Amino acid sequence: MKKLPLLIDAHEDLAWNMATFQRDYTRPVAESRRLERGTAIPGHSGDTLLGWDAYQQGRVAVVFATIFAAPMRANEGEWDTQCYLEDSQAETLYRNQLDLYHRLVDQQPDKFRLIQTKMDLDETISAWEAASDEAAHPPVGLVILMEGAEGIRSVDELSEWAASGVRLIGPAWEGTRYCGGTKEPGPLTKVGYQLLDAMADQGLILDLSHMDEQAARQALDHYPGTIVATHSNAKALLPQLDSNRNLSDGVIEGLIERGGVIGVVPYNLFLEENWAIGMRRELVSIQKVVDQIDHICQLAGDAKHVGIGSDFDGGFGWQSVPHEIDTVADLQKLAPLLAEKGFSEADIAAIFGENWLGVLQSALP
Repeated sequence: MKKLPLLIDAHEDLAWNMATFQRDYTRPVAESRRLERGTAIPGHSGDTLLGWDAYQQGRVAVVFATIFAAPMRANEGEWDTQCYLEDSQAETLYRNQLDLYHRLVDQQPDKFRLIQTKMDLDETISAWEAASDEAAHPPVGLVILMEGAEGIRSVDELSEWAASGVRLIGPAWEGTRYCGGTKEPGPLTKVGYQLLDAMADQGLILDLSHMDEQAARQALDHYPGTIVATHSNAKALLPQLDSNRNLSDGVIEGLIERGGVIGVVPYNLFLEENWAIGMRRELVSIQKVVDQIDHICQLAGDAKHVGIGSDFDGGFGWQSVPHEIDTVADLQKLAPLLAEKGFSEADIAAIFGENWLGVLQSALP
């Protein structure tokens, strides 16, 4: 039987869920859903899409695992514990989440491992490629992504974050002191430019997702290192959606010119402009994800600049993804749809994981 392609998912908010809801991603998806049934959790974040069994079934070899906290102005209630009023509080939340990952890999080395170097990456991928039967369960590699940079109180601290395992940074979520962000437009600030310069010195990857277009374009011009968008869709396919969250074709083309990769998000709000929270998931098909992938490939002229950045469990769950998806394992359903669209086997392997693999191999120490 032919193996499914290895999948690298460039955006999952694991630590936020571990800290907020005490979700245990070593459990099967069904077990987590059973334990949360009858609690307030599904109402806040939906039913989980992630779990150990789904990673194995979907051949999810590597995850960009975020550390993330929101500004208090975005707080949704007493349950929403990962929020900050000032940068010192943000730093504490980010460090606590980073500690969660370190404890996870220390306590469950057979299930998860931290990827900090090229050697870590090569060993992780080799284990997955060598897994020859269903009884083999390689550990999932975690690459740490800081989403929103308010936890960095001073750029002088950046070397400490890198030493602790952070390998990618997205300066914005909503607006930050570094730049404009989702729903809060604005350029890179003076300290934002300083952050980019310090990131370049550390060899870190810049994530444009959530950055306002003006700031993203400035970053494309200024940042000399590796640039990606871990979880962003094309604005051109959602022309009526009044949001600066999705990427214009101009920013996508800028990423392509810089050799970047864009992770497409299978989230109904980012796939269908007539869909809203609370609507039936059956109204959106996974074909919309294929359309997003194809749009980026058409702009690039090849399949080398697009991947998956699911954002699963990122404040939404099963209720808010295309109806063909039950867990992250179902992202494998994209492969035959891409083949029907005319993508080759090599293209599909690139989209599923090899494009992200190339980014990591070039940027990791």
